[in-house]
Amino acid sequence: MEAKIKKELGTSTLKATGYSGSGCISEGHSYSTDNGTVFVKINHKSQAKEMFDGEMASLEAIIKTETIKVPKPVKVIELDTGGSVFVMEHVNMKGLTKYSKVLGEQMANLHLHNKRQIDKLIEEQQTVGKEAGQSEVATIEKYGFHVPTCCGSIPQENEWQDDWVTFYSRNRLEHQLNLVEKSYGDREARELWTLLQPKIPQMFADVEVVPALLHGDLWGGNVAECSEGPVIFDPASFYGHSEYELAIAGMFGGFNSSFYSAYHDKIPKAPGFEQRNQLYQLFHYLNHWNHFGGGYRGSSIRIMKDLVK
Repeated sequence: MEAKIKKELGTSTLKATGYSGSGCISEGHSYSTDNGTVFVKINHKSQAKEMFDGEMASLEAIIKTETIKVPKPVKVIELDTGGSVFVMEHVNMKGLTKYSKVLGEQMANLHLHNKRQIDKLIEEQQTVGKEAGQSEVATIEKYGFHVPTCCGSIPQENEWQDDWVTFYSRNRLEHQLNLVEKSYGDREARELWTLLQPKIPQMFADVEVVPALLHGDLWGGNVAECSEGPVIFDPASFYGHSEYELAIAGMFGGFNSSFYSAYHDKIPKAPGFEQRNQLYQLFHYLNHWNHFGGGYRGSSIRIMKDLVK
């Protein structure tokens, strides 16, 4: 493996630094190279390349916004023995402590970036003498992403949709429930989904949803800080509703009140926020059910029952 990495990176030096970081999906190690220190994620499963390609595209998209620090991606390399590795910048990180407020501000800026681009484009088009099509402002007006991304190891259906309710219902919840059906044949989950699906549009009756670039898996294990400020990593990005981001953040802790205060100073809670937060947490409980088994069934069923009341 190391010979392949050296060849692909064009480095004569590839020396393990002793730093490693492993999650439940992939393992990772840092190496010194001719061009500095890199962090290498390793996964030997057949779907590793798709997973890492999605992560690389996510990091690239976040970097373009210039709103928050992420590790710079270098290369996805397929291994001859099966699986792939993902090489990225090594960032000296530690647990998030003093930069919680800044993280809240920067996450809000990430979520507002596309809206600000859209507003800028509209302003330019209204300027006298500005020719249509002359602007180079990049905007996204649909929901989805240009490649599949994985929340965990399960690929997300990121096909573009014009409407957020359609995207979230079909590409997120229904996709996960289909996987539950396939693995467990859970009749109660299917019956509750039949009741819940028609109610979802009502939850967005008074809300304007502008496509926002999301990290997509913002739990406490995917945030940290370095000497420069906060860092987010392991993204599963797509363009969606900014509120979606806060669902998993609230499920497993790791974010204090200064994070939320700073975030909501820039993006205030809209009416119905709490109910939609439950709706967004449902995806993550279903996703955990599909990853880790029936221990997450109870939470998934409970949320669906609450939402159909």
